[in-house]
Amino acid sequence: MKQRSPVYVTIAIILVILFIMYYMFVQNSSFLSSPYFWGTAVISTILALIQNAIGDLIENEKFKSLTDAQKAEYLQSKKIPYFKGLYESAFKKQTASTEQDLLIDHGFDGIMELDNQLPKWWLGLFYFGVAYCVVYMVSYFMTDFAHQGTEYDAEYKAQTASIAEYVKNTPPPTIDNAVYSPDNIAAGQEVFKTNCVSCHGDGGKGGIGPNLTDQAWINQPEKTLFKNVFHMVENGSPNNPTMQAWGKNGVLTGFDIQNVAAYVYHINQEQNPITPAQGGAAPQGTPANWEK
Repeated sequence: MKQRSPVYVTIAIILVILFIMYYMFVQNSSFLSSPYFWGTAVISTILALIQNAIGDLIENEKFKSLTDAQKAEYLQSKKIPYFKGLYESAFKKQTASTEQDLLIDHGFDGIMELDNQLPKWWLGLFYFGVAYCVVYMVSYFMTDFAHQGTEYDAEYKAQTASIAEYVKNTPPPTIDNAVYSPDNIAAGQEVFKTNCVSCHGDGGKGGIGPNLTDQAWINQPEKTLFKNVFHMVENGSPNNPTMQAWGKNGVLTGFDIQNVAAYVYHINQEQNPITPAQGGAAPQGTPANWEK
């Protein structure tokens, strides 16, 4: 008779499979606090114990039918620790007499072929892979597991809610506390493309509105360039009604104005100006001497 797996090994395998299946369907470890998971685990454990008890009864009946030599051999095999026996079974080598029984009746150039079974560790991994594939396919087609679109929607909603919560609890910048940051340049560029490029041209080179990359400015109500841009975007131009008060009109928030001010500061102070020879508008206003 072959040795049966100990009941604790069976229970451990069942619990691992239950964990994998619950995790695949729930997609997080919150099920560990669920009574459904632990109820399933307890029921599965009881069924495993019942199955093991029935196996013991069947094993005892088979043992009675063995010869004395077979009984002695079986009892000797029971003394070998389970995992040691499992290892030896997986990696054991055949004796010469065993190989004679496995020889296939054909060969080539003196090389004979053996009808060996696949190693048990290989078969175990194969069957586990098949079972896992079945569970994965069922969960993929019948649940939201592993669907990139669903995961993206969930993450997008979470990020949107996080941004809304941040904006709700964080007052928008004002001209008094707004600061320049290189991290705001990219966002400011998007604000500029949406609201400012029609007048000030691509990259701030000018057009209907003045060139924002040179050092000549029509309006200079503030001492620093960053706050001057913030002031103009928020309040508009007293000299030209086309330059509306984007902030006061509620079109742009304080965060938008801080970002676009960072972008204008970047193209004016950290890049070379776009000259008329390069397609930029001619300077307008008077030279500005901004404080750092």
